[in-house]
Amino acid sequence: MIMFSGRGQRFFLVCADPGRTAFFLELWPANDVEWTVFQRGPMAVEQVFNAPPDLLVVDSVPALPAGRQGRQGGRQADLPQFSGAALVNMVKSENVYRQVPVVLCLDEGTLAAGLDFGSVEVDDFLLYPVSAQEARARLSLTIHRASRELDANPLTKLPGNTSIIHRIQDLIDRREPFALAYVDLDHFKSFNDKYGFSRGDEVLMMTARVVVNTIRGFPGKQSFVGHVGGDDFVFILPIDVMETACQRIVESFDGIVPHFYDQEDQERGGILSTDRKGRMQEFPVMTVSIAVLFNTEGCLKHFGEASQIAMNLKKKAKAMPGSSYVLDRRQ
Repeated sequence: MIMFSGRGQRFFLVCADPGRTAFFLELWPANDVEWTVFQRGPMAVEQVFNAPPDLLVVDSVPALPAGRQGRQGGRQADLPQFSGAALVNMVKSENVYRQVPVVLCLDEGTLAAGLDFGSVEVDDFLLYPVSAQEARARLSLTIHRASRELDANPLTKLPGNTSIIHRIQDLIDRREPFALAYVDLDHFKSFNDKYGFSRGDEVLMMTARVVVNTIRGFPGKQSFVGHVGGDDFVFILPIDVMETACQRIVESFDGIVPHFYDQEDQERGGILSTDRKGRMQEFPVMTVSIAVLFNTEGCLKHFGEASQIAMNLKKKAKAMPGSSYVLDRRQ
């Protein structure tokens, strides 16, 4: 059994061979590991960004001809549409979810052909033929090593506080111009209190997807998305596209979030719940507040300065009715 943060694991497997697929599915009981299997690369890539897994396993060994499927070998054709190495690099090329650990499955022929591990960003590999015991051990080791090395949020898989601070401070130290946005949900606590943590987690996952998919809408731009914790997120974009990104996030969030409420609460326009002092109060449907600051001409000197400015901006954004964003133009 392998557990992480008190829950079972979600693994993605990209494999075109039925026999080898069955081998992986039988490694753990279903309660310990939930596998999602893809025979084609493009769908797997899309799902990694929509619902990132705890681990991605990519079988790069070609499938056996029909009628000769085996568990751990054979050659006919590579993964449809992508080679295994190309699929790995496509996932790792995205700054947002590149911390998802990836294991590449190889055979002696692939290894002998001279796979360049310097150009394929895998976290580990399995070499066929491999026993179930070794496969379990290597995959478990990859998961635990990734959790030690990275501070990814266990729910959204986005980088956590340590990664956020390092990324911001690195940009500041290099005096690079950038725009930094802090995202906060309004009235999230009242939603959690009424509907429970499970539905609250669904809202957080939705928010993460909205932010990530919005950022991915600016291809070729240097970007970063992090999850501070709870209902607080951050993202970094070039200055020239930041306001457009904020507009898209507000529009997407406002269009989706009402559907997380019961019909009765949707019609009322909010919920009845207790406030922080234990008194019954009506809370409106959740909104999103975004505070944006800019680093131009090296005006920021350290992360703490950026954090303090953002806190003051968030207060202004949250004081405005509905979803909103505030841009700090003073710099």
